[in-house]
Amino acid sequence: MWTKQNLHDLISSGLRDVQFIVVSNREPYLHSYTGREIVCIQPASGLAAALDPIMRATGGTWIAHGAGSADRLAVDAKNHVAVPPESPKYTLRRVWLTKEQENRYYYGLANEALWPLCHTAFTRPVFRPEDWQCYREVNELFAKAVIEEAGGQPTFVFIQDYHFGLLPRILKDSGLPNMYVAQFWHIPWPNQEAFRAFPWGEELLDGLLGNDVLGFHIGYHCRNFLSAVDRGVEARADMERFEVTRGGHVTAVRPFPISIDFESHSQAAAEPRVEAEMERWRHELGLNDELIVGIGLDRIDYTKGIPERFRAVDRLLEEHPEYRGRLVFVQIGVPSRVHITRYKELNDEIDSLAEAVNWKWSTDSWKPVILLREHAGPARMMALHRLARFCLVSALHDGMNMVAKEFVASRFDEDGVLILSYFAGAAHELTDALLINPFSLEAMTEAIHLAIEMPEAERQHRMHRMRAVVAERNIYNWAGEVISTLLRFDFTNHVDAKRCEATAD
Repeated sequence: MWTKQNLHDLISSGLRDVQFIVVSNREPYLHSYTGREIVCIQPASGLAAALDPIMRATGGTWIAHGAGSADRLAVDAKNHVAVPPESPKYTLRRVWLTKEQENRYYYGLANEALWPLCHTAFTRPVFRPEDWQCYREVNELFAKAVIEEAGGQPTFVFIQDYHFGLLPRILKDSGLPNMYVAQFWHIPWPNQEAFRAFPWGEELLDGLLGNDVLGFHIGYHCRNFLSAVDRGVEARADMERFEVTRGGHVTAVRPFPISIDFESHSQAAAEPRVEAEMERWRHELGLNDELIVGIGLDRIDYTKGIPERFRAVDRLLEEHPEYRGRLVFVQIGVPSRVHITRYKELNDEIDSLAEAVNWKWSTDSWKPVILLREHAGPARMMALHRLARFCLVSALHDGMNMVAKEFVASRFDEDGVLILSYFAGAAHELTDALLINPFSLEAMTEAIHLAIEMPEAERQHRMHRMRAVVAERNIYNWAGEVISTLLRFDFTNHVDAKRCEATAD
């Protein structure tokens, strides 16, 4: 089993004298004003939460967009700040974007074009040439920051997600021979027919083939990517070896299911502060031992299937009147991308559905749906995990879905039921969940019924098996597999050659 120490040892030996640089759009820590005071917080981000323990274990530099209102005041002359603030373990390098760049690169190309294109959630992508041009500009901007941080030294760059599809090629074309690049694409990769709709597909594929290693969550997404390459650019896609050769350069395409720091999360869930938060939730929501609690914990996004959940709760109360007055479904929804029209429409739809279900079924002392638009901290979320009879993850399409794994990690009591969409990557690992088709109202309604009525012994058996899976395939396993794959190439030999040159000089 991979641990923080195993990962540290791998990097210390395999990447000795090599700089470690992570690149992502969202920063792991941001500085903002609270009144007149500047505070440092961790934003709500599954990606940041997954990578932060890796960076703490390995050190290095994390390059990200500085989006906090007080971010510029916290950095030095090189735009560096040591994080985490209470006990610095690595360096955060902030990159500054204009409002127009953020609007076109992030909201436009990344989240109105690539996001819906890659998620089969039936929202039409929007392709604007101006957004693509800005996407290019921002990728160039981040490339400049990476090259400055590398300084010509042996460097491993680990790029995160769909915001930087052109960055690997830019780095490879920079002329720095001692830079090796890996990228993890955190969202699904669409099938070939869907990808053909992307107007700049050849340029995007060429950008991604600048990587030495390109990772996706599951093998299906790898095969989709290889098919896109096979039909979209001049390259040799090896479907058996999962490799692409273009211009003499080989890119390994591999599935790396991402995860969480299971041990740390499980231990934290048992702390007294979580017990205190459980009591706080009981008081705030009027929960008692007679109520059955279900939860949904999501960023508000059309891929998450939140409206489908509310409709399933409505149908359940219609078909099973014995749950009226007894079932409470708590939906935490973190606001997201509110500048995009489709997200505004989704927020209105969610409000209307919650109101309709509550109007139909509520009494003076009870309502079935509690919708809270807030970012709850880790202890608050773990407290909800522990209070719940079931957690409903009804993603219409998702790369992995960390909520499912976090729920499992929180249940050190080996109780609770996970209801999980077939279309989330986590379903390939957490097979002891109740697996559902989220597009089927009947299937979701029946799964909630089964979760409520499931005997304790079966709940514990299923949870025990799922916890074993998440414990073994933790975040350090994910990072270790990515780095181990990279080390199978000639990286270490190249670095050893550089060391010999330096010794000779």
